[in-house]
Amino acid sequence: MSYDVKQWLPADQVQKAYQEKLVTADEAVKVIKSGDQIHYGLFTGVVVDLDTALAKRVNELEDVTICATMWSYAQPPEVLKADPKAEHFHYASSHFTGIERKCNKEGNCWFLPVQFRENPKFYEECRPRFAVAMLQVAPMDKSGNFNFGPQVAEYWGVLKNADKIIVEVNEKMPITHGIENCINISQVDYVVEGSNTPLPTINAKEANDIEKAMAEHIVKLIESGSTLQLGTGGFPNYVGKLIAESDINDLSVHTEMFVDAYLHLFKAGKLTGNKKINKGKMSFTFAMGSQELYDWIDDNQMMQVGPVDYINDVDVISQNDKMISVNSCLQVDLFGQVNSESAGLQHIGGTGGQLDYVMGAFKSQDGKSFLCLPSTRTLKDGTKESLIRATLPEGSIVSTPRSGIHYIVTEYGAVCLKGKNTYERAELLVSIAHPDFRDELIEAAKRMGIWKTSSKVQK
Repeated sequence: MSYDVKQWLPADQVQKAYQEKLVTADEAVKVIKSGDQIHYGLFTGVVVDLDTALAKRVNELEDVTICATMWSYAQPPEVLKADPKAEHFHYASSHFTGIERKCNKEGNCWFLPVQFRENPKFYEECRPRFAVAMLQVAPMDKSGNFNFGPQVAEYWGVLKNADKIIVEVNEKMPITHGIENCINISQVDYVVEGSNTPLPTINAKEANDIEKAMAEHIVKLIESGSTLQLGTGGFPNYVGKLIAESDINDLSVHTEMFVDAYLHLFKAGKLTGNKKINKGKMSFTFAMGSQELYDWIDDNQMMQVGPVDYINDVDVISQNDKMISVNSCLQVDLFGQVNSESAGLQHIGGTGGQLDYVMGAFKSQDGKSFLCLPSTRTLKDGTKESLIRATLPEGSIVSTPRSGIHYIVTEYGAVCLKGKNTYERAELLVSIAHPDFRDELIEAAKRMGIWKTSSKVQK
């Protein structure tokens, strides 16, 4: 299979080609052999019927590697249910959901470390060739094109490195407008008409009091005319709520993940798209949220979905003046190093585009990035530990280096670390740590040689 369109077909030949390639899910997965590497699709485009069909073949196959980018449904893939000890299938993801995290703990799911922005090249050049790439798509249009729905991300890196391409048609997939957002019937080997499973949705929890306090610190620093990148969950939704209730206006969207917060801002009349590149468009590389969000995206010319190596490109991000990036993290140490991926040796989530938006926002004219975390977490025994640490625990992943950090936010404030020396950083971080831990953090900073009384490391 070639990445290039083999031939644009006249309208009267499109349906003939469709029927010639139409097979059942069980028939389609017969092309998979032992030792193959295959791809399962992205986000709301991961395959469902093809996954079920492949799981039926568990005892026929050995050493099949399955790659995906975030399994989005509430239940694990059928292949993992059929093979819980990973004796036949090896499943790897470049960004973990809660389901994938659980499977990782059970020993049958692995992580693919990569900067999300690099995924297209990563899959095209760094992974072995895919025997088969499978993905859910919208029904074919009259010109023979299958729309990818609310994600493009790294699709073309995967598809260019695949011998065969199978599309699973889902009538519930919204149509999106944008860049490289469809595949033609001439590029497809098999078509499977799926069971039209509803798309996976995210129903964000309500923000808690700590998250509300963090959001209030951030919104004070956002100006009218800004372009927004928000993460997912109750916290960024509350940021959106506060903006909607404020006098901040004339906002734009350039984001990795498109979430319900933007829908709320649109309803409040806050979004114009005037102050960004690609004026009048809301730019993103994938979307996940409520069904209402998918309905809003569907065939909406304001939306611009695009490949992740464009959307998350630092230079592209920085072309948006007053770029505002808001993301969560897990731990920060007194040097300003940020861990957003692991709890010690236990993997939690993917690298994503956090570093790209931290760098892109700072490079932007009057831009700001905010990495946010509660000051503490409660352990199983009821005790609390500080999430602002002297040093990161063994096994922690540095997702954003200290040299890149702009603002760190807890419920106790938002502090800017840019332009600060090591003791100034330590002072600022201590100031937003939980009061119960500030004294011991100061003593640790003294021992580490990053306190204003001495730069000498104490033994």
